Order: sequence, then C-alpha cells, then structure tokens
Amino acid sequence: MRRKYFAIRAIVVLRAIASLSVGTTALAQTNDPRTNSWFTQYSGKYGRIYTNAASQTAGNSVTTWSNGTQTQSLPAYCGVQEVYSSSNWVYLRSTGLGSHVMGPWQTGFPNLPVNTHTFFRIPRSPTVPGTKTATGVGSIGYFVDGVSMFNSWDAFTWNGSTDAANTTGYWNRDAYVNEGATFDPAYAHQPQDGTYHYHASPIALRYLLGDHVDYNATAKTYSESTNAVTKHSPILAWVRDGYPLYGPYGYSNPTNPASGIRRMVSGYQLRNGQNGSDNLTVTGRSTIPAWAVRLDNVTNTQSGPAVSSSYPLGRYMEDNAYLGDLGKTQGVDFDLDEYNGRFCVTPEFPNGTYAYFVSISSDGTPTFPYNIGRGYYGNPSGGSVTSLSETVVTNYVGGPNSAMTLGKPSLAGNGTVTVMWSSVEGGTYEVLSSSNLTGWAMKATNVASQGLTTQVSTNKGGSMEFYRVARTALASCDLVTSGSSGGGGGNGILTVAPASATHGTNGLIVTINLDPSAQPAPPPQNAPINSVMIGTISGTSLTHVSQTQVQATFNIPSNATTGPQTVTVVFPGPPGNPSQTVTYTLANGFTVN
Repeated sequence: MRRKYFAIRAIVVLRAIASLSVGTTALAQTNDPRTNSWFTQYSGKYGRIYTNAASQTAGNSVTTWSNGTQTQSLPAYCGVQEVYSSSNWVYLRSTGLGSHVMGPWQTGFPNLPVNTHTFFRIPRSPTVPGTKTATGVGSIGYFVDGVSMFNSWDAFTWNGSTDAANTTGYWNRDAYVNEGATFDPAYAHQPQDGTYHYHASPIALRYLLGDHVDYNATAKTYSESTNAVTKHSPILAWVRDGYPLYGPYGYSNPTNPASGIRRMVSGYQLRNGQNGSDNLTVTGRSTIPAWAVRLDNVTNTQSGPAVSSSYPLGRYMEDNAYLGDLGKTQGVDFDLDEYNGRFCVTPEFPNGTYAYFVSISSDGTPTFPYNIGRGYYGNPSGGSVTSLSETVVTNYVGGPNSAMTLGKPSLAGNGTVTVMWSSVEGGTYEVLSSSNLTGWAMKATNVASQGLTTQVSTNKGGSMEFYRVARTALASCDLVTSGSSGGGGGNGILTVAPASATHGTNGLIVTINLDPSAQPAPPPQNAPINSVMIGTISGTSLTHVSQTQVQATFNIPSNATTGPQTVTVVFPGPPGNPSQTVTYTLANGFTVN
C-alpha cells in the first residue's frame, strides 16, 4: 500500500537544529473576516459529550453515544471542516459539534447531538431591504465554531387556549426563558434531529475565544468574568444576511475605537410599566408590541393569556418592548436597535459595518433578544446548500484533510532526536529519516495519534538527517462530507467546483478536491497527473495545486452527453512502477446541462 507522505523535512546538523520546510494545501488568504474568522483550532479533534452530571464531575467524556433516537456511532470531528468562497458567497462545511465538551443536559432531557453534515453559505456583500424578514425555526446563521445559531423562539406559540408547537401567530415563547433549564453549561441543546445549537450567549465558545469569560475547571462550568473588560469582543457568528454577531462588548462610541470598551445595552425591556411601557400584568396580553407590528405588518390587537404564575411576564418574546418606541434614544439610553445591532467600527471592520451584538445583563445573564432580534436587519439570502455550483477558492481545509506541519526537532545531548508534528485524532503515523534524501530508513511505525500533536523520540543516525512523517491510516469516523463510516470520502474525490456547465462552454476551469484520507492517498503537491476527465471529456492544462487539489481546463462540446457525469483523476504510480496508476473518481460529480 502506498503511504501518504507529506512534503515535510527537518534537518538535524550535528548539535544544531537547522531548517524546516512545510508543504501545505494551497489556500486563499484574504482579509475578509467572513473567510478568516472561523474558529478551527480543534478541527482535528473529535466532538465529545458528557452524558450526565457524574461524567462531567469526573471529566469522563465520550466520542460516540446513543439514546436510541440520536446516535453518533462513529466519532466525528469538531465544527468547521472546510471554508470556500466565491465573489458573492462564503461556504461552510461543519459537523455542527462544539469544540468544547458538550453536555450534560438536564436529567430526562431526551435528545443528544449528532454530526449534521452541514453545508451552509452566507453572502459576502450584504444588502438591506426596506421590508424586513422575521427569523424562523432552524439555523439562522452559524457560530465561528461551526455550531448552529437558532433564534429566540422555542417554536411554541399561544393558539388561543394553550401553547402549541410549530404554529403561526403571536405570543411566541422565549427559548431562553422556557428551555434554559435544558441547556448545557455552554447554553446549548438540540432538538430531535440532533442539531446542537445556541439560542443565547455562547459562553463556552466565548471562553475559547478569550471573550471575558472564566472557566471553573473543577465544576467544568463557565461564567462572566468579574474583571474589568479590556478588549472588544470577537466575532462569534455570521448570520444568514451576511452580518457578523459579536460578543457583548464594543466601543463606547460606535465610531471611535479609542473611546473605551463597555457592555452593549439591549434596546429591550419587559412590558412592566417602567420607562413608559404598558404593564401587561395590569392590562393583560391584549396587544403585541410595536416592533412586532412593524415586522409582520399586522394590527397590534392580538390576545394572549393573562399574566399569572403559569404564564409569567417574560414567557413570550412579545412581553418585551423596544425602548425606541418608548421615547428613548439609541446611542444615548441604549446601544442596540430592534434587530440587536448597530452601525459601528470594530477591530475587523475599521471602516465600519452593521453588526449584531450578544445581549447580557450586568451580571452576565443572557437577556432578550439574546443574539439577534426577531427580524433580520439584512436580506437573509444565505442558507443551506447541497453542492458547490460555481468556481470557488479554498480558504480552509481542516480535520482529517488538514495539511500536516512538522515542528522544530529537538536534539538531546545523548543523541536522541524528538520529532513533533500536527496530527488528528484517529490517525496513525510513521517517521522516516534520510542522510541524502534518496534512501529512507524507518525510524518509527504504527505511531498512534496523541491528539492534535504527536511526537516520537529516536536516535540520531548521522551528522545530518532529514525527517519525513507520513499518516498511514485513519480510524473509521463520521466525516463531514458524508454520513458513512470509514476514513475515506467515497472513491477519492470529495467535491468538484463548479459542479455543472452548459453545452458549448469553453475554457472552464474545474477544481477537484481530493480526499487525503483515501487509500492510496493522493501523491504530494506537483506530482504529475496522467489525466482528468469529465465523463469522456478530457481536461487540459492539468495542475496539481496541492496534495488535495487538482485543476483542469475543459471545453464542453455542443454535442456532449447531457446529464450527470463521472469525474476521474488518474496519477502515475510510484517511482519505479509508474504504470501502476492510481485513479480517483466521483460518480455524478459533474452535470452537463
């Protein structure tokens, strides 16, 4: 079996550590936060959960689980696995599993998270419509750790006699108020389809990003820090309309980054009679607030249940009034508009942008409307997609497909060399050495991954040595690109972009992303390519961009066969046996229209 060798070298010369060169996947580097703000530090780590409070206390997490309904029978990697972009869109592939340990959930809570195999896009150039769109159930955006964002609604609405699931109307239940007891320490949970999501401040993610959150290592819980706030919150998520969601801390003056940092004050309050609001406890729930009237263009007369111990004030989103409707002024009395955002400068947008902010109270408790308001500020043109249908740039490839890097080897006085490299959970590796880059000797084999980094100590064999590390196997796992098991991605090709073209298209540049966990693995970058085919159409200008990416130019004849076509890439065999070709395919990978 041909091994996967990364173009990684390290030279140990006598008693000194010398040079290191790293072969990486060719990735596009841009200054657009929409492509470079994703949190990928743990993409090569398996998602984990605490199944109950006892396992949380003991620190015993698991990588597979089942409750009979939601089953994660194979490990799946955390969160963001791939990011692509075109001139108009940013595409995200994610397992939807948090980088922090998820759970435990309330005793008796019936659902567990699963790999969602998410493929989602957001617009790169947001637009602002005159008529706003209300957020609905399901994912309204994605946090930078690849976890889904849900809105403030728990999908229960007053139907005239009781709260019922998935109904349209008014007096929509507040998810944090009514479901908060089922959230894990990260303020997240999942419905029956297993989509792990945040409704409110994603406090565990904020801790990982350094956003003024403390972690109690004994209790394994999170809390808002009591120290002084010293920096602007990071981008936490991207919403379907293309605007960012920041944590709760921003510049005091929205246009002056030197104005100091403080907590952003929500523009909402309970309808309890303060600040000129009506008092629902006295008047009853007979009218919906002005912000809901504007959003849905309806009359404000919408009856709900009387305020009582069974239906307390705050139970419904419509129990909140927008301060701008009570004579208060944004920027003076409060910071965030009815969509829970503002125009401002931020570290990532020094020239200004519209941005949402997480809402918390002074003690860190999430407060309405939590992440974004009931409506989108921009046009929510983003959403789930099934495939890439345009030419894209690869901005990030992670998890088992990430480029491997070799750290600086260390040489001990007794001649022991320690070699360290980046690794992924479930990987198996081997280490070889050479004094002349021609003959290679095995120094260590069947090295099991030690996590995100792995190291081996071996004896130095000469005055100069080159080291090469190869991943030779990957344990069965639940990949983001499929629901199947195993360390492969079908027949060696993950995606093709664009995935379709019309008859008569000439000069079409097609990018083919290979599966680095395929067996045999793709050869190193710049290795020769025998052929690239779409059905029976041969590509030209074949380019081996990186170990996991090939490009070719196609002319689609006017008489080409219509419909789905198999995409094929053929490489010559290893040196000394080039006739033993290696072929990768993707059935129905391209469509001729």
